[in-house]
Amino acid sequence: MPKEELVIEIRDLHKSFGSLEVLKGVDIAAPAGHTVAMIGSSGSGKSTLLRCCNLLEDSQQGDVIFCGEPVKWKGTGLNRHPADKAQIIRIRTNLSMVFQQFNLWAHMTVLQNVMEAPVTVLGRDKHEVEASARKYLEKVGIAEKADAYPAMLSGGQQQRAAIARALCMEPKALLFDEPTSALDPELEQEVVRVIKALAEEGRTMIIVTHDMRLAADVSDHVVFLHKGRIEEEGTPEDVFGAPRSERLRGFLSSTMPA
Repeated sequence: MPKEELVIEIRDLHKSFGSLEVLKGVDIAAPAGHTVAMIGSSGSGKSTLLRCCNLLEDSQQGDVIFCGEPVKWKGTGLNRHPADKAQIIRIRTNLSMVFQQFNLWAHMTVLQNVMEAPVTVLGRDKHEVEASARKYLEKVGIAEKADAYPAMLSGGQQQRAAIARALCMEPKALLFDEPTSALDPELEQEVVRVIKALAEEGRTMIIVTHDMRLAADVSDHVVFLHKGRIEEEGTPEDVFGAPRSERLRGFLSSTMPA
């Protein structure tokens, strides 16, 4: 895959919280139109890596490259921070993140939640944004909830609203951090169907998930993290069908549905 076709590229990333090293030299790439799934036990560094991709966390070493543009840094080690605020804002507005806990504004309707960032952050025309917001709410199957408030929605509906909000930014990539783990199994499937449809459209996505079936069904590439390092990676067929490492085999035996 030529470098210019990579939307997100991480090289030799190290991340520490004080003396605790969480990521110990990780490389990951998300080519345009591909879905990368990150799996691993709790504490393996998956969500931290995703937050480093979106520059919500500063890393201490390594490169973060977005559409061929490396993030500029100043300082070293625990004192390393992004050097160009304008660059960070530009990158973040092209990377929409969907969180485990939805993070919807309780005092705004669903439609207002979806419209807020494109209008206030991107400065787009309010009427154009409303048309896009309604289109994306229809896409995720909750168009009829546009005027409802988040508290009036089920967890699955709230997460679908969060996905519509992410899509309304027209991002180059979507980042999902455990998008179904806060949901009951029945509601989880509502969200899984939306994510599968986005993958089939050829959206560029990185998904951190505990749902092995989702990872197997939607991803082009699967990364298994263990204690801050990539233990194994490959196609879903290889990772789930013919795992090489003992650690991955043990992890899958305890997490794969019967």
